[in-house]
Parts: sequence; structure tokens; C-alpha cells
Amino acid sequence: MTKSPEIFLSYNREDEAVALQFSESFGKEGLSVWWDTELRSGENYDIVTEAALREAKAVVVLWSPRSVGSRWVRAEATIADRRKTLIPVTIEPCDRPVIFELTQTADLSGWNGDLSHPSWRSLVEEIREFLGRDPELGAASVQPAKTPALPPVRHGERGDAPTLAVLPFANRSGLEEDEVFAIGMVEDVIDTLSHAVNVRVISSSATARFYTGKLPDIEALGEQLGVRYLLEGNVRRSGKVLRVTAQLVEAGNGEIAWTQRFEKPLAELAALQEDLIEELAAHLGTQVYRMAMEQALKKPRDLTAWEFCMRGLAALRQLNGDSVGNAIEASSEAISIDPDYGLAHALFAHSSALAYHFLSPDNPAEVKRIKLNVDRALACDGESAPTLAHVAFGLMYLGKLKDSLNCSMRAHRINPGYGFAQLAAGICSPMLGKHENALSILDDFMQIEPQSPYLHYALNWQGVAYLGLDNYEAAESVFRESMLLNPLASYTYWHLALICFHLGNTEEARKLMAETRQREPTADLNLWQLRLSRWGRCNQSTEDLKAHLDDLWAETDEAV
Repeated sequence: MTKSPEIFLSYNREDEAVALQFSESFGKEGLSVWWDTELRSGENYDIVTEAALREAKAVVVLWSPRSVGSRWVRAEATIADRRKTLIPVTIEPCDRPVIFELTQTADLSGWNGDLSHPSWRSLVEEIREFLGRDPELGAASVQPAKTPALPPVRHGERGDAPTLAVLPFANRSGLEEDEVFAIGMVEDVIDTLSHAVNVRVISSSATARFYTGKLPDIEALGEQLGVRYLLEGNVRRSGKVLRVTAQLVEAGNGEIAWTQRFEKPLAELAALQEDLIEELAAHLGTQVYRMAMEQALKKPRDLTAWEFCMRGLAALRQLNGDSVGNAIEASSEAISIDPDYGLAHALFAHSSALAYHFLSPDNPAEVKRIKLNVDRALACDGESAPTLAHVAFGLMYLGKLKDSLNCSMRAHRINPGYGFAQLAAGICSPMLGKHENALSILDDFMQIEPQSPYLHYALNWQGVAYLGLDNYEAAESVFRESMLLNPLASYTYWHLALICFHLGNTEEARKLMAETRQREPTADLNLWQLRLSRWGRCNQSTEDLKAHLDDLWAETDEAV
């Protein structure tokens, strides 16, 4: 059997001359090297390369502006880092991938092959010390027993949110106090995310065995733990700053779905840890939520009730064209799969009430019909924060504002970190004339979920609150920001048209109103006036805006 190489050399093809120099120099040092020029004719490139990568005792990654942009080199570095065989080397000044910035890296930029160069001697010494360890040390104690993966969800089942495991964070500082911090980070991330609604997190006891030694392959690890996603990260001090880098990995294929770096000053460690946990959890929860929606949208059939709800939520994010109808259809499918699924009933009530609010004249019979789904949702799952939040939206769009606010606040008490409940309260508040409260609540929402797909909602309703305070300049600013986030929503153009007209910018007002009418050609003047009345029930500016609407509508008749 061929002896496994001591060093696997990872590099970008454009750096082949430098890689050759490293390979030859390692050979002169008595170190065996594998790199892809070793491939024999006819061998399968991917299979042989991966086998060599996993068998090597050390993986030397040559970072350069070219290799940083190479998905192959990044993937090889990621696998090596997980297997604790990574030895990174900079051969040219560059910004390394975020997840590797905290890893101690030898700098051999401009090295000419001189074996006596101090940087080279230091690297060789590090590698020899590294290779002196038994590569399998501790492997038997950390390899988990084979456990079955979670069974696939079949059509007709409710399903559930995707599952995530938080792997031990690596301490890149080498300081004992940072080891404690790294362990505490994992515990607090798990605790914080366990209250989330878009992901289920397995307990730390399931991953505690990985605190030392090598990790199994990501695919195998995901199967053993029965999870869809893995979160891994590292911690390192840099001067007076502590940096935490985290990345989310899809267990099924090992692909990196999301990477983020956080850093805070070291002045107060306790406050630092709390801030980092909140920030990390907010970004991570939103990212998993986005991916769950995207996956549900891609699947052509055999969706679970939960996945149909994800489709409905994805449609509600847009609020244009057929999106509300798609949300109603998706939530109806979820109910047909599981008639006792509270979230499905709540989402159906939310989307149906939204369609009524935007498209229908006052109709007590329709309000009563939708209210039945609200009652059913509360009966099935009245202590669930997501169910309560969607019920709150449904009640709000039916004009039952006090009941809506009560539901959103109940959802907030159950899960203070659930931003969607904050959003419901923030949208309901200006309808009740609580404009200052609305601005504050919506600010809190945007801090809780800084990457939420509903940010354009929050900005629009901040604009409505500013209009209630007769602050047209601030309203214009947030509506323009909302338009950048979601350029498809006709009501954003409509609000801006009225604001510009009020501020004397009549030419832009006409263009925006014409754009509004072209985007939603079936909405007539009476419908827009009804919407304005419903959105601005307690706004002093409503009558002024109604007058502006009448004037602009008449002025844009020919344009459309």
C-alpha cells in the first residue's frame, strides 16, 4: 500500500510556479508532498484529490489573490480546518476568506526558495512539530457512534423547521480565558436559538464529544446528528478587539451557506458575549429562514404542511401581483394536509385578511368568515409565538386593531426575540394613532432582525407613522429606502407620489403616480381611497393625502 503523504499542497493553478518551489523545498527538508501534478494519467481527478486531502497529515494552503477566489482552494482549506490538519501560508498579500482570518498564518510573501530564510525555517519547524503528533490521537474517543439520520418527512405530514447543530468553536488565541469564552459562546448560541421559530437546535450534549480531536466528514456528521445545518466558528483576540467568525454549512453537501465575522472591543467581556450572541443569532435565524423558504419554493411536489407555510410566507414578503393569492393557496394546502395545524390556519387568516384589506370593500360576512380561521388557529396553537403573530396580522387587516395588538404583545411575551411579533405591533400602532410608539417598536424590530425579508414592511409603516406626525421629509426618506429593498410594491410608489406632491415636487409626483397605476392597473381611485382610509385611520394628514390623491389621479389619466 502506498504510504500517505505528509503534506497536501493546496494552491490555485495560476500559482503553480510558486507551488512547485514549495513542493521541491519540502522535499529537500525530507517531507513528502502530494499535489495535483502527482496525478497519473487516467485517474479520476476529484476522487484522487479528495482521498489525498483526507489522508494527508498536514494541508498547506497557499493563499494569494487568486486562491482566495478559488472555490476549490477554499473547500480544501475548509475540510482541512475541520480535520485539524490546516497550515495556511500567505504567498502574496491578500484578504483571506473571513472564516480563516482568525487562523495564525505564516507569511512567505516574496519568498525565493532560500531554505535558510527565517520565515521558511519557522514554517518547517511548525510543520515538523505538527507532524510529530499522532494524527489519530483522540480519534477513537471523539468518533461518535453511528446514529440513524432523522427519517424523511413524507407527504401528508406536518413537518417541522429544519434542524441545526452548533459545533464547538475553535479558540484561535491560545489563551485559556478565550477557551472558556469559546465554550460559553456555543452554549449561549444554542440557548438563544432554541427560542427561535425558524430552526430547531439540538442540545450541546450531542456535540460535546467534538471538543477535541478531528471532526468526521461534514456529510457523515450531519447524518450522525440527524441535522440539516451545522454552525461552526472560531474565536480570536486581535489587540483590544475580540473577533468571532461563524459559518453555516449545509450538512447534505458540505457547502458553505453563510459566513459572518463579528468583532467587539474587550472592555467588558460579559457585555461583549451578550452582544455577540444576539447579533449572531439574529443573522443566523434569518439566514436559515431564507434558505427554508427558497428550498420550499424549489420543491415541485410532496411538500409538508410546514413547507407549504414557508411558500406562503415567501409570497407574503413580496405583496405584489399574485403573491397574496399564492399565500392563500399555499396555506390552504397546509391545512388540507394537517387540519389541526395552528400556524397554517393563522397564515390563511393573515393572507386572506390581507387580500380583503387591499382589494375588497367593507364586507361583514367576509370578515366573519376569515375570523373563523383566526379562532381555529388560536384553538389549535394559541401559545405559539408564530401563530399569535400571524393571527395579529389577520386581525389588524380586518380592522380589529386592539385585539391585534394584544395578540402581538402575547407573542412577544412568549418569545421576546421573535421579531415578526414586533413587526405586527409596529404596523398596528400607527393605525391606532400611536405614531411615536410605532417608530420605536419598528426600530426594535430592525435591530432584532437586521436582515429580515420584511424590512421593507417596517420602513413603509415607519413612513405611515411619520405621516401621522406630519413629518413628510422623514416619511419620504424611509419610503425611498423601502423602494430600494422591494422595488415591486405599488403602494410604496403611491405613498411617495403623495408625499412628493405635498412637498411641491409635482413632476416626480406625477411620474410616481403613473408608475403606481401601471403596476396595478386594476386598482381604481375608489380602491386607493379605501386603502388610504384603512391605513391612516388616525392620521391627521389623511384628509390632505386624499385631496392629493384626487388631484394626482386626474393629472395622470392620460399617462396611463
